[in-house]
Amino acid sequence: MPFTIATWNINSIRLREPLVLRFLAQEKPDILCLQECKSPVEKIPTQGFAELGYGYMIANGQKGYNGVAILSRLPIREVGKLDFASLGHARHIAGELENGVVIHNFYVPAGGDVPDRKVNEKFGQKLDYLVEMRDHFRSNTPRKSILVGDLNIAPREDDVWSHKQLLKVVSHTPLEVEHLAETQQAGGWIDITRQDIPQGKLYSWWSYRARDWDSSDRGRRLDHVWASPDIAASAHSSRILRELRGWEKPSDHAPVLATFDL
Repeated sequence: MPFTIATWNINSIRLREPLVLRFLAQEKPDILCLQECKSPVEKIPTQGFAELGYGYMIANGQKGYNGVAILSRLPIREVGKLDFASLGHARHIAGELENGVVIHNFYVPAGGDVPDRKVNEKFGQKLDYLVEMRDHFRSNTPRKSILVGDLNIAPREDDVWSHKQLLKVVSHTPLEVEHLAETQQAGGWIDITRQDIPQGKLYSWWSYRARDWDSSDRGRRLDHVWASPDIAASAHSSRILRELRGWEKPSDHAPVLATFDL
C-alpha cells in the first residue's frame, strides 16, 4: 500500500497551525514530519489535526526552540529520541509504522553565521552533531528506513542559487558538505528527491531577508528525504511545494514530499 510522506520546517507549530491545517487538507499526505516546532509536546495543538484524520502524533519538544514531531494518519509508535553531540536539544524523533518502516525525523543544527568552530561555537556543534549521526548509522545499519528533515545543508552545486558565492556561507561550505556526505554514506542512504529529480536547480528554503524571494530566487535545498537502499526503489513522485513559501505569514521553508509503494 503506497503512502506519501512530507517534511516541513514549520518555524513554530502554534504560530503556523493554520498553514499546517491548510496543507494537510490540500495535499493529504499520510505522514507529515515537522521541524522547529518551538513548543513543548503538551502544547502542540492536535485537535485540528485529528479532525482531518491525523490521529497519531509522536514528538520531541522544548519550549521556544527546536522541536520535531510526526503527524500520521497511519498507526505509528515512537522508537527513539537521539541527542547527538549531547546538546540537550529536541532535534530527533523516530517512529515505526505497522509495516515495519522506521521514520527518522531530524532537525540538524543550523550552525550560526561564521563557518569556523574556533570563533563560532554553533558551527562546531553542527559538525559534531553530523559526526555522531555518521557514527550512529555506521553502527546501526538502517533497513526499511526513511530519514527526513531539515538537515541545514545544501549538498550539491545545483542545490543553491550560486555555488561560487555560497562556498563560504554556512549550509554550503565544503566542510559541511563533506560531513553530510559521510553521514549519508555511513547509512547507505539514498537521496530520494534527487533520485526522482536528478537535474536542475532545486530549493526548499528562501530567506526571510529577501522581500522579493520569489523573483530573486536565491534559494537552497536544506530539506531532505532519504531512504535505505532496500526500499529506495519503491519511492517516486518527489516534489517541493514552492508555492507554500508564498502563503501569508509563511515558514521560510517549503514542504518536500515523496511517495513510497510499500
